[in-house]
Amino acid sequence: MIFVYLSLPRPLFKVPYSAILTDKNGQLLSARIAKDGQWRFPTSSLAVEKYTVALVEYEDKRFYYHRGVDLIALVSAFKYNVSHPNRKRGGSTLSMQVIRMSLDNPPRTYWQKIKELVLASVLEITYSKKEILNWYAAHAPFGGNVVGIDAAAWRYFGKNISQITWSEACLLAVLPNSPGLIHPGRNRDKLKEKRDRLLDKLYKKQILDHEKWQLAREEPLPEEVFPLPQLANHLLSRTFPQQSGGIVHTTLDVDIQERMQDRLQQYQHQLSANGIENAAILVLEVSSGKVLAYLGNSPNEVSSNGRQVDLIMANRSSGSILKPFLYALSLQEGLILPTSWLSDVPLSYRGYRPANFDQSYSGLVAADQALIRSLNIPFVQLLKKYDVGRFHNQLKKMGIHSLSFSADHYGLSLILGGAEVKLWDLCGIYSSMARSLLFYTPGNETEKYYNWHSPWYVNTKNKAISLTDRQVPVIQPGAIYSTWQAMIELKRPDEDGNWQQFSGNQPIAWKTGTSFGFRDAWAIGTSTSYCVGVWVGNASGEGKPGLTGIKVAAPLLFSLFNELPEKGKLFPIPSAELHSVVICKSSGWLAGPFCPEETILAPKTIKTRDVCPFHKKVYLTSDQEYLVHVNCLENEAGKPENRLVLPPLEAFYFRKNNPDYHPLPNWHPLCLQNNIPYDENETMEWIYPREFTQIKIPKNLDGSVSKTVFQLAHRRPEKTVYWHIDGVFVGKTRIYHQMIMNPGIGRHLLMAMDEEGNRIETTFEIISHSKR
Repeated sequence: MIFVYLSLPRPLFKVPYSAILTDKNGQLLSARIAKDGQWRFPTSSLAVEKYTVALVEYEDKRFYYHRGVDLIALVSAFKYNVSHPNRKRGGSTLSMQVIRMSLDNPPRTYWQKIKELVLASVLEITYSKKEILNWYAAHAPFGGNVVGIDAAAWRYFGKNISQITWSEACLLAVLPNSPGLIHPGRNRDKLKEKRDRLLDKLYKKQILDHEKWQLAREEPLPEEVFPLPQLANHLLSRTFPQQSGGIVHTTLDVDIQERMQDRLQQYQHQLSANGIENAAILVLEVSSGKVLAYLGNSPNEVSSNGRQVDLIMANRSSGSILKPFLYALSLQEGLILPTSWLSDVPLSYRGYRPANFDQSYSGLVAADQALIRSLNIPFVQLLKKYDVGRFHNQLKKMGIHSLSFSADHYGLSLILGGAEVKLWDLCGIYSSMARSLLFYTPGNETEKYYNWHSPWYVNTKNKAISLTDRQVPVIQPGAIYSTWQAMIELKRPDEDGNWQQFSGNQPIAWKTGTSFGFRDAWAIGTSTSYCVGVWVGNASGEGKPGLTGIKVAAPLLFSLFNELPEKGKLFPIPSAELHSVVICKSSGWLAGPFCPEETILAPKTIKTRDVCPFHKKVYLTSDQEYLVHVNCLENEAGKPENRLVLPPLEAFYFRKNNPDYHPLPNWHPLCLQNNIPYDENETMEWIYPREFTQIKIPKNLDGSVSKTVFQLAHRRPEKTVYWHIDGVFVGKTRIYHQMIMNPGIGRHLLMAMDEEGNRIETTFEIISHSKR
């Protein structure tokens, strides 16, 4: 007996299975055929009552009463076979059929039948009746390359096995006995006759009432084979790599997945017309981090344009999509307030010359506006102030897993797309930030930790298993709230400086990004209900003009939010993490003694914030024509006045957008004669070149060397400025202080002096004359 027990195949079935993904309710999302070319779903643990009732009635009436062998059926089959030599009846129980299928249907012999009898008895001892039914249901042949009731229900009825009717259940019950009858146009009447005969038996046993029996008989047979759903093929490949099989119940919602796919399919036609072939969408439930929709690429209508690539998990250039993280961290650190002016002027750091997308400069811009407008220069300077290495480390803590190089490798370009990121990681951080506000509890550090984690899509009752990849909550709720308030703005500028108005029926904190060369367009938004991430571009990396986050990805983002069933509400205010701050009404920094004041709500910080450096008390003559000092005029002490005083370079660009700004007047001549001290650096400032700039001057097609434009900003542009290079006078300027020169290769000293004796110098180097 021990030998017989050990001879039972373990595992019972050694066959390859299809790869299967289901949604949160068990609905089929995607399936991949098994290695042997069969549609064979893994064994289901759910007994479908209609099917099991019909199956037992048709195949094994005494299934629940025997122990693997039905002697009555065997005797009956023996008598039948003797009286009908040309027709055979097996008398096998369902248990015996399971054994036969597990042995790969060997030739029928008496010795084989005896072996099946013995093993069926062992099977009954080893497994429950329910398990045996499930083994049979999962491995019975249903015609063609369809094996098992789950695959059969989808192939023949286009539905989940749990949704089948009594007519369909009876059809599946009789089909393994004659699987060839299922093919359209072949013995259809015979198949219907077998199905109806089984329905009649169920009616006679009062399992079906008259109405159900009549309706079931009237149902037609399936006319064609249905294709299996292919709604999440990229997630299927991610879950089951290298042709492996199995079944995973996911957190996805098939309704949301279909809505997102339909919307993307419509949008892709518009993209393809512009040479943009790929897009990816990830939708998360904010409250849990569960994945609700996963579209790794555009619907696969064309196989030769990279549609097989899972772009949710692909490393792509980040563009500006990381700016909200730096903004929030800087708020938290006390480096800025939402209203703080940041410098927006031409920059050069060791040869690195970042520029804003539209090549314009504001001079000074509020931090929240810099985020809304996605200005590059203010954020490069902010990153330098925060520290590249520190920001690099914080990104890793938050869950950016694609930073494979050191902080020095990325440098200041880290904030402008110098690093590659995954849509998966980005959505994980954005949803964690939103979740921190949604479940904010003052003083609850454990809750803060619990809210920060990567997205998850495997549906399991044990949440701890799904959330193994937790992240460090490096951004506190107060800073998140202030960041979100800036990002909720629906009106944003495009790369041409034109403002685009987006329509939304719910508060959404959102950000776009565009990589260098128009290769990647990002848009990520979060409400209190959902986090939606969008990437658009070409999987090949080919750039296309107009491929920007604001023009291409943002419209898709908002259309997807409109498709989602539940609308978000206002983000909760983490009151304990915020406090009232008195700021300068002009500059947005903490109010100094000479500032006009107003009060705002700002996050509590680690360090003390800076006071406004721009408002100063100055003394003017009674006609306000001149600056004076208390000691330079005996008869006129000067009238004190609080004035906004900007550095020359910032003032140069600031005045272009703010004509109401009035710079300080000139010093009174007597004050200059009396050598009254003043800061000459506040009068002029270099725009180009900055100190120690290295310049490559291109050669023209005819071989001649191009010239370089040097420029400075003067607080009083109407003043005459005299230019000298290496001690040699080269010219003078007024109003527009630009000088075109052609210095030779090597290091040079550039000096400029205005008519009042104010002087500035800078050193630069011409390193080559290169061909265009």
